[in-house]
Amino acid sequence: MSSRNVDVPSGVTAGLVVLDGCSTGVADVVRLADGAARPVPGTEAMKRVEESWDAARQIAASGRVYGRSTGVGANRNEDVPTASAAGHGLRLLRSHAGAIGEELPARQVRAMLAVRANQLLAGGAGLRPTVVTALCEALETGAYPVVNEFGSVGTGDIAALAQVGLALAGEHPWRSSGAGAGRFPEGLGPEPQPLDNNDALALISSNALTLGQAALALDELRGLIGATQVVAALSLLAVDGSHEAYAAPVHAARPHRGSVEVARRMRELIGAADRPVPPLGRIQDPYGFRCVPQIHGPAQDAADALEDVLTVEINAAAENPLICPEDMAAYHHGGFYQAQLALALDHFRLAVTQVARLSTSRLSTLNEPAYTRLRPFLADSEPASSGVMILEYAAAAALGDLRAFSAPASLGHAVLSRGVEEQASFASLAARQTLRACGAYRLVVGCELVAAVRALRQRGLRPDPELPAGRALELAESVLDPEQADRPLTDDVGTAAALLDRFTDIWRGSAS
Repeated sequence: MSSRNVDVPSGVTAGLVVLDGCSTGVADVVRLADGAARPVPGTEAMKRVEESWDAARQIAASGRVYGRSTGVGANRNEDVPTASAAGHGLRLLRSHAGAIGEELPARQVRAMLAVRANQLLAGGAGLRPTVVTALCEALETGAYPVVNEFGSVGTGDIAALAQVGLALAGEHPWRSSGAGAGRFPEGLGPEPQPLDNNDALALISSNALTLGQAALALDELRGLIGATQVVAALSLLAVDGSHEAYAAPVHAARPHRGSVEVARRMRELIGAADRPVPPLGRIQDPYGFRCVPQIHGPAQDAADALEDVLTVEINAAAENPLICPEDMAAYHHGGFYQAQLALALDHFRLAVTQVARLSTSRLSTLNEPAYTRLRPFLADSEPASSGVMILEYAAAAALGDLRAFSAPASLGHAVLSRGVEEQASFASLAARQTLRACGAYRLVVGCELVAAVRALRQRGLRPDPELPAGRALELAESVLDPEQADRPLTDDVGTAAALLDRFTDIWRGSAS
């Protein structure tokens, strides 16, 4: 994945993210994952951690508390003898640190560390405060533990977080990401933590990996959806498309929030009036142009809905049991179950796939002489030249992957731990699928951008450079090969796909 510029949210200044357990957002997690800021635990939040830690030890010493004085899962009714309580925590971490599959990249693991540190600062985990300090130290220095891909079904990322726990205890390897202010040599990390029965479950009872992955995917895809709107504007200009579909009265009459905003952005991108004069040419454009607000709008709304869910969860004390110092009680519950997140991620991917499909529709239109007044497939003057014909096939193939990734993960089902845990959200799968969708989506839109720029070049059309669409064309022309003769277009699409991050900045600039 490419590294992208992220808007600086409130609470972040001079490369700092103050983690307070109540106001940390998706952009904060992304900045920490990228090493673009360093974390600082909030003072009041650390007080909550200390109060929760003190309360948890008192509660566990005087009563039965799941995972502290008992086993977990189907072993929940088995008491842990006082004499072996201290070793119970390490045994729990060792037994649960069984994630399998490929090692996750640094960026995803760092996102997980950022989320977990912030959740702990919400104050309900009952975990020793030095663990928060160690997680923040790892983020600042660039260290991250080895974490493998598979181990969660959406009811807690216990395998991945157990690997983090063993790394904190000094029993599991660390890597160095190169992000952050310093470096740990390979295999080293923060000072080992003395984790015991009051720490193990408190650390791993979270969906921090899933949330971190979902935050990274949302950040990238939200930006790409905006960049796609810029590409759509260029395609619209290349086919002399109508502005009527984006007129303010159309969307005032059907005021879905996302669609209204997409239409407004389209008008700004191409310099169209709020009430444009109807064109003298085509009565209606194909859906790829006419329905941009109706398809991009729901994707923006789905992104907003997903961000709302993530913001709650990133700041949630969702640990089971929840330690409540005010009541001196440990509340056992199902707050770890990620139905809201799984459903929001599934909804978002379905909406993103529709946006990508609309891009392939515009690509097909760009190949039609009836719309461009150019040769079929934007070919050069040589007889039977194929031009950009192959891009339709390539984009359709990448779109096929997107369709596969958009299959609802929340339809999954699992009965685990001797039937005690008889349901699963599979939010973890939904987050992985959303991350994987990013690459395929980029390539689909990259194909459209190559064709749109070629069509504009062949027609000699240059939008006003003061307009966002004009700036986008100038940027694209500066990096895309102008050669029109038949040749492999693989590198062109790769360049166009990478350029979309800069198109995102142009799209954000049209938000005023």
